[in-house]
Amino acid sequence: MTASPMLSGQLVVRLFSMASRVCMSRGSAGSGVIGPVEAAIRTKLEQALNPEVLELRNESGGHAVPPGSETHFRVAVVSSRFEGLSPLQRHRLVHAALSEELAGPVHALAIQARTPAQWRENPQLDTSPPCLGGSKKSRT
Repeated sequence: MTASPMLSGQLVVRLFSMASRVCMSRGSAGSGVIGPVEAAIRTKLEQALNPEVLELRNESGGHAVPPGSETHFRVAVVSSRFEGLSPLQRHRLVHAALSEELAGPVHALAIQARTPAQWRENPQLDTSPPCLGGSKKSRT
């Protein structure tokens, strides 16, 4: 990849450093399309926490919401900003970054907030249990 002379050195460093990060998104409940809420969540967490890893999954498709909804998310965020903080303090940082989304379109947010060392021990995004409030999937 060749950087354009128009790019600042800082942006080039950021682009290349992002290649070493693990970023995953299923977008709009598995459709592959990233909606505006998901994009805002990703941008705000990147700006607030400068994460080494940011995995974001829109889980709205497993709930009784219209197709394409952006109401239920799971996030794994790995940041050195979490060093020395309790799980509650880490969650508060995430909530503070996403206060606008949590006050409006986002109904549920599952958070895995880890330090880089904790992520190296278990680098997986947890799965959510089936929705008990009207899941589209059959319960047997």
